[in-house]
Amino acid sequence: MLLIVDDEKPQRDGLRAALEDRYEIYVAEDATAAMSLLEQEHFDVVLTDFRLPNEDGMKLIARAKSLPKPPVCILMTAYGSEELAVQAMKSGADDYLAKGKMQIDELEMRIARALRGQALQEENTALRQQLDTKFGMENIIGESASMKEVFELVQQVASSRITVLILGESGTGKELIAKAVHQLSPRRLQPMVTVHCAALSPTLLESELFGHEKGAFTGAHERRIGRFEQAQGGTLFLDEIGEIDASTQVKLLRFLSERTFERVGSNKTLTTDVRVLAATNKNLAEQVRKGAFREDLFFRLAGVQIKLPALRERKSDIPLLVQAFIRESANANNKPVRQISPEAMDLLMAYSWPGNVRELYAAMEGAVVLSRGERILPRDLPAHVRANEPAGVFHGSAAGAGSGPAPGVSTDTLKNAEREAIIRALQEAKGNRTEAAKRLGISRRTMHRKLNEFHLEHL
Repeated sequence: MLLIVDDEKPQRDGLRAALEDRYEIYVAEDATAAMSLLEQEHFDVVLTDFRLPNEDGMKLIARAKSLPKPPVCILMTAYGSEELAVQAMKSGADDYLAKGKMQIDELEMRIARALRGQALQEENTALRQQLDTKFGMENIIGESASMKEVFELVQQVASSRITVLILGESGTGKELIAKAVHQLSPRRLQPMVTVHCAALSPTLLESELFGHEKGAFTGAHERRIGRFEQAQGGTLFLDEIGEIDASTQVKLLRFLSERTFERVGSNKTLTTDVRVLAATNKNLAEQVRKGAFREDLFFRLAGVQIKLPALRERKSDIPLLVQAFIRESANANNKPVRQISPEAMDLLMAYSWPGNVRELYAAMEGAVVLSRGERILPRDLPAHVRANEPAGVFHGSAAGAGSGPAPGVSTDTLKNAEREAIIRALQEAKGNRTEAAKRLGISRRTMHRKLNEFHLEHL
């Protein structure tokens, strides 16, 4: 499909007549009409004039190139110059033509050449992805029996299109497992789109998933394509699925049952070919019993369940993880650290890691930064790890943990450790609160509440 954008009707009609035997042609007289069409349909080529009534052609090209599947874009102008050609290429144009010198044969040749170039680039990107993800699980570290079971399940389900529900406490690596399933699947050359359900209000989540029409609600100034459409042909990963509200549960159930949906504010039924993976740190079966989660949706999501063990249940993997995290953090922070002392490793093995692998990574990155030599020593580890006392932000998050402090541990001690953990996480995340919350294994809302509680809003 080819979209011609030109405010002069004779020019539009002439190009349509010259090219319609080779392409399905659409026309638009300005950038607004063109973007409306681009958001509704996928075009292979956009052929646009530079001078347009409401927005110039280079801005239109920049917007077109920001789409999930950008088209080939060729800029036409009667105001040809070398400077304009350079600007066009910087805006993302694949080619540039001066109207006065343009011949139809040359135009067809330029279009064909640009399409071949795009196809080659996509093929190279796909090959690089295949090489970078040779086994799909190279970033998941573990040799324990429980992790070997997880790896085997991933291999078994990856080639199918069945919906997979990934279970596990915060910080166990559920998103890594989802990525491995995608990379090992036939869909690996198509996009994997992730939605963190707990980070969005019910209204925003519905719009994020299914898209919305212009004017569907306050602030909806233009049509937006949802994540289901963005993931066409690929995988949609719904993290923290246990947080979605009842209305969104109904719409998600309908999609899983019928593979159809509507954008918010539209009656037009759409379909898309998407595999759904979901993850939660909640006991969804218990949520069903409480009436907080639909039973029929639970059964649809849980075609296959993959349960990730907590780090305390696979402590034999800690030395492997520690060495990997030391290498990564030392390279990222330009530090000479290469190993860890036996005494420091003993402390890591004794700690219960309620924040799981995410907490271990944060601890090792901080230790690498604080280390004064090539070895991590006990003094470099977080205070709560040295004291074998879970930081307050993690206390009670592990399965079976109680709601109060551990015997012999004062509330003040836990509060101080909690405050220290939050400050350290924010420093490591360079002030990014969402990233700091991820490192601590807590939600963005909990992070905001804790910052207020400890008067750390300035950080």
